[in-house]
Amino acid sequence: MGRDREIERILQCVTRQPGSPQALLLLGEEGIGRTTLLHHARELAAGEGRLVLSAQGWAADHRHARACLQQLLVPVLDELPGLPAAHGRVLSAAVSPAAQDGGPDDGQVQTALLALLDRLAASRPVLVCVDDVHACDHAFLDALCAGIRLLAGRPVGLVLTARGEVSPPGLPPGTETLHLGPLSVPSAAALLDRQPDAPAGRRRLEILEEAEGNPSALVGLSRRAPTASRAAGAAGAAVPCPPTAQGFAARLDALPPETGRALLYAAAAEPGESVACLMTALDTEDLAVWAPAEASGLVSLVEDRLAFRHPLARSAAFSRHPAGERQRAHLDLAAVVARPESRARHLATATLSASEPVATALEDSAGRHGNAVGTARALEQAARLSPQRPERTRRLAAALVAAHAVGDADWVRDLHARFVQEPGDPELVCVATGALASMLSLESSQREAFDLLADVSEHFPLVGRPVALMVTAVAAGICVQSGLPEHRAGLNTLVDRARQAGHAPESDRSRPPVTELGGRLEEALDALVTAVVRATASPTATASSASPGGPKGTPPAGPDTPARRTAAHAAAYLADEADLCLGQFRETDAQLGAARAFGIRGSTVSALVDTLVGIGWFAEAEALIREAMAEATVLRLPRIRADLEAQALALEALRGTVPPEPGLTPSVWRAVCLDENRATHARLLRARGLAAIALGDWDGAWRHLRALFTVDGSPLHPLLSPRSIAELAVVAQRTSRCDEVVPVLARVRAEQGDRPSTRMTLLLHHAAALVEPDENAERDFQLALVNPEAERWPWERAHARLNYGIWLRRCRRTREARQQLTTVLETTERLGAGALAAAAARELRASGAGARPGAAPTPDNAGLLEQLTAQQRQIVDLAARGLSNREIGEQLFLSPRTVGSHLYNVYPKLGVSRRQQLRDLLQDR
Repeated sequence: MGRDREIERILQCVTRQPGSPQALLLLGEEGIGRTTLLHHARELAAGEGRLVLSAQGWAADHRHARACLQQLLVPVLDELPGLPAAHGRVLSAAVSPAAQDGGPDDGQVQTALLALLDRLAASRPVLVCVDDVHACDHAFLDALCAGIRLLAGRPVGLVLTARGEVSPPGLPPGTETLHLGPLSVPSAAALLDRQPDAPAGRRRLEILEEAEGNPSALVGLSRRAPTASRAAGAAGAAVPCPPTAQGFAARLDALPPETGRALLYAAAAEPGESVACLMTALDTEDLAVWAPAEASGLVSLVEDRLAFRHPLARSAAFSRHPAGERQRAHLDLAAVVARPESRARHLATATLSASEPVATALEDSAGRHGNAVGTARALEQAARLSPQRPERTRRLAAALVAAHAVGDADWVRDLHARFVQEPGDPELVCVATGALASMLSLESSQREAFDLLADVSEHFPLVGRPVALMVTAVAAGICVQSGLPEHRAGLNTLVDRARQAGHAPESDRSRPPVTELGGRLEEALDALVTAVVRATASPTATASSASPGGPKGTPPAGPDTPARRTAAHAAAYLADEADLCLGQFRETDAQLGAARAFGIRGSTVSALVDTLVGIGWFAEAEALIREAMAEATVLRLPRIRADLEAQALALEALRGTVPPEPGLTPSVWRAVCLDENRATHARLLRARGLAAIALGDWDGAWRHLRALFTVDGSPLHPLLSPRSIAELAVVAQRTSRCDEVVPVLARVRAEQGDRPSTRMTLLLHHAAALVEPDENAERDFQLALVNPEAERWPWERAHARLNYGIWLRRCRRTREARQQLTTVLETTERLGAGALAAAAARELRASGAGARPGAAPTPDNAGLLEQLTAQQRQIVDLAARGLSNREIGEQLFLSPRTVGSHLYNVYPKLGVSRRQQLRDLLQDR
């Protein structure tokens, strides 16, 4: 899991593909997955019909120098009689348990092993797999490597694993080393979630952080009792040691007592704590205390930092000590650490009962952690240690808000379940409910989330306008995501209640605000709510609750905080003005990413991707999609993943790189109810429509894009559906369905009002030029292109210009058409919009224009096949003749999977998406 690149390289070695090495070494630390990958290599080889010989090094076998050789030869002992007599006797004696030290010498064994491998390879390919080669006897390794060197031309492969960062000496020349690093966070999370009784919420995030991507640590820590965390209380019996950590117990037991105590302090400290701090807590200046642990491979000491070599070594070093010693370690560390948040954590871990001073220290230092996870964890501990119910409830609400900022739904639910057991005042109830509802929305449950907020709005007269507006802003975001008419109607009720709310009661003003992390956002929230009401209201609706709010895209004045800017950017996105504050939008997103606040970031990341794609920053949009997808995968937020998958597919379509069979993750889309997530549904329909266009499936494109509007022409989603009106018109013209789009266009135009945004003006005129009477087409094309402000949306403007050029060419105004089409080609090449560039190149050729000097290759320029390797040209030629992947593989001695991979990489280079197009391409040449 999470080793696709490594598995692909192993596959190449096992199947001896051209350019692959004869010998491959998998190198990595303990528990990183070397043995699992080697097992996979054996299965791959066996599936390919190869003979697999295996051995595993084991330090305890050094008393028997030929243990590895014995393991290797067990499956082929019956082949020994077929060897020359001398070689057969040597190997028989070498593997005999009675041989001990009186057997044949190493030179004889090496010669005999070479003869055996040569004989085996004569009948079928052989793969030799040796695990933990660093623990094998040197004579065996020398004999094996010598045999591989001398059989370089024979079908014999070698896959080895070794621990550490340095390759063992004596490996065959040309051995490729594959360094195995930690799993990516999404892969680590997927592995953790597959474990029996997998942890959830805060504990899950702690394990992911503590395991550092090490697979064995993930498995081991997941089986530890929930209270066994280093952050848990220090009292009670010894902490159960994870089963897989018991392998470190022998090494720890062999250490001197003073070294064991030093490792306890190091394990209790936060990762990265200075050695000087640890030495002060230990009350010693002798660095030699660490030497035995370094010699045993448990820790490494570099400059002023000590690091455990394996996460389970840290766990074992902590858990093996009694509770009193662990408590003493935390108290000693609390007395010497410099950072207030570290001191508060150690005191809290060592505290056995409620303590207001410790709870206050945790709360006061919570914001100093620099990330939302640390803040939420500190506030949760503060609530646990609060002796008075009012303070406990308030801190629990604050922890809930911080956990929402993290974006972990299970953590939020757990905290909310504990919060509702404590009687809270209306303000805290509103804040806690707002956090829970926002989290439900990120998951996909829009109806449940909105109903919670509608119920809690009854408290608005008691809580004051800022809190009421905060809850209403959450409801506004849900309204945009759901696109449901009942939510648009319900939002107006909430807005009226929020704006009628007064100030918080005087008695409550001295209390620290639970929303301090987001600052005071009253103006920004007011602007956001106003923007949502405007964007989702029908033209005949009376937005009595919509205050002027300020110019579109203009952030309200006030303190500049990430949360405030998030609200302002969301409002600008709704008004099609997000590009004007893009610099701040990106900066805010980066700050939220650094703070691990995906719960806040996730609510606007799709809007930022839409903006980046709209202004033509495709590369940055793709990078953001990958980054946000990883976060959403780890936090198990299917709705966010669905949005990002749809946006990724749309981006591939714009670039002209859609695979022949574009796929979406079924488990993600099964978890999202599209009926109550119409924004996600609209993104999906547009993405599939664009992908169908890129693949030449115009009828499929019509089905998807037409579904963005109901039968009577009303938009599926009030914001996103109208933004696809021009694309729908293009497909309607291509499929002779213009009459069906005219009423839809009229409905969209009416709902945009008298002053649509610059972008919508462009799109509306573009659509009108394509589907309305032809005598008005040129006027509409010119109105679509006349405003230089529309250059802020370069792809959509180039799309309109392309269709204008096509219209001009068909009107036999060739010279004007070439001017328009040349501009389109220049723009789309700069953007990397391959699909539009290819269309512009085709139309230019149809107008009689040749290729521009120095033009970037497009799918229609000559010489495309010269970009391909010789093998890729062979595959393209056979595919164009109609051969299947399996038939091509049989002719070229490749697996069908390899053939498919080559075709997937070749299609974008040739500007095609189907085999039929390959035939046409080759016929043209």
